Amino acid sequence: MPQLHARILDSLDAISAGQWDALHSTDHPFVSHAFLSALERTGCLRADWGWTPHHLTLWDGEALVAAAPMYLKSNSHGEFVFDHAWAHAYAQHDVDYYPKWLCAAPYSPVTGPRLLAPTPELRHALAVAMRELCTAQGLSSVHVNFHPDDEDGAFVRQKDGDEHEWLLREDIQYHWHNRDGWRTFDDYLSAMDAKHRKNIRQERAKAERAGVRFRVVHGDEASDGDLAAIHGFYLQTFSEYGNSPALTLEFIHEIARTMPRQLVLILAELDGEPIAGALCLRSADTLYGRYWGSHAQLPGLHFETCYYQGIDYCLQHGLTRFEPGAQGVHKIARGFLPTLVRSRHWIADPRFRTALQDWCAAERRDVRRHAAQLHTHSPFKGDDGSAAG
Repeated sequence: MPQLHARILDSLDAISAGQWDALHSTDHPFVSHAFLSALERTGCLRADWGWTPHHLTLWDGEALVAAAPMYLKSNSHGEFVFDHAWAHAYAQHDVDYYPKWLCAAPYSPVTGPRLLAPTPELRHALAVAMRELCTAQGLSSVHVNFHPDDEDGAFVRQKDGDEHEWLLREDIQYHWHNRDGWRTFDDYLSAMDAKHRKNIRQERAKAERAGVRFRVVHGDEASDGDLAAIHGFYLQTFSEYGNSPALTLEFIHEIARTMPRQLVLILAELDGEPIAGALCLRSADTLYGRYWGSHAQLPGLHFETCYYQGIDYCLQHGLTRFEPGAQGVHKIARGFLPTLVRSRHWIADPRFRTALQDWCAAERRDVRRHAAQLHTHSPFKGDDGSAAG
């Protein structure tokens, strides 16, 4: 290993897109320079909302060799790995939990690369630097949310007999997989039992009978009106739930320009006017459903817009996975099966670290039992009841 030195960047624009994107060999949209820098430049990340860019980079001389998208957090909003109980425990002991240091794609509970480096050794170096800098900066903890399986080794290696294992948490999401090489929606339905196949056909027919028609457009095909409509649906959904929307219309215009074929908009129209829509992003093999909204309440509209149109898109474009967002046990009946997702956590205070080790172990056992039980409700013929990892 070369002699590396770490630098913290308070803006992703401090380095070029070419430098950043060269660190990982994927087209995963949520860790691309275009996506992350757009969040910063268009007002989606603000310190008063709890997000301060604090990106970790490792350098060999003047060459960038590894990096991680990281943020100082003064709350736990927009993360989808819930640690409010941890913050409460700290407060009960008159210890500050915030600020903490988070490695994640903001507002996006999507598994993908977090330790951006070409080798396991450099990914491990990032994890070590996170732990050391967390302590040096007087932070309570560092968290890596929704990392993939192939980054596990970076967190559990040993050095000089001192185990650097981070705490592991797991949770459940519901993902669609084209596991049998389906080419059409009917191929997909044929893998289901008769009851679920019939229910899905009835749901799809409801929106069609109501006169709803769908357009699916990429960023470079979307008009200004399309982008404004999808942002309006997003704002309405957040307003209905009493939450503050973070994404700006400027951000959507920016990613439509810089990620034109990775932005996918599903627009439902009635009499030629948009009444609902879903904003998605895609990689070479996966569709990621992010936000949906509607100005009308019509039977079957939500399921068609958020799920069935996305599955159709995957089948037409050769994508093998569809992740429609966090939570939602109702997705199982529509072919989205329970899938385990993970996160890693380094707790600086050894007293809390020891206590949380047992807590995390118990949580993982409960999550895995629940995932196995959920999988018994699979709509597919011949499933054996095992949860996907």
